[in-house]
Amino acid sequence: MLIRTLSLAALLACALPSFAQDYKVGDLTVSQPWSRELPPNAPAGAAYFTLHNQGAQADRLIGASTSRAQKSELHTHVHQNGLMKMQQIPALDIPAKGEVVFQPGGNHVMLFGLGKPLTAGEQFPLTLEFEKAGKVEVQVEVKTADGHAGHGMPMQHGEHSGH
Repeated sequence: MLIRTLSLAALLACALPSFAQDYKVGDLTVSQPWSRELPPNAPAGAAYFTLHNQGAQADRLIGASTSRAQKSELHTHVHQNGLMKMQQIPALDIPAKGEVVFQPGGNHVMLFGLGKPLTAGEQFPLTLEFEKAGKVEVQVEVKTADGHAGHGMPMQHGEHSGH
């Protein structure tokens, strides 16, 4: 009976879907990092997640990097003339006892010069650097293109340094 129970438990553990992990650095938690799968010819991608600050002091996200891209930049979207325009930002404040969401149509990490396409089901490392908490490496889960809603508005990409 014990062997049957253990076998069933092992089978269920393998059958359950994997859920994105949370990562902690200092008073900050990075929740559910993900990206969207891309076609083979896509020159750029994006990474999304939620930052939670449990601390009494604000912090700032000051950079991101990954071996999957030649360059990573922090970006946000701004509304201009009825369009959403992507804009690079140097850093992003994370308020004390607050959270900042990185999502399509909002804050995100742009990944330029992808060496190979992002494929659903894979993961890749992304290092986030914070002004006070330091660096943390997270695993970004690549999801299917229809796994999340798109922007819903026309979008215009702004100038990118180095392009």
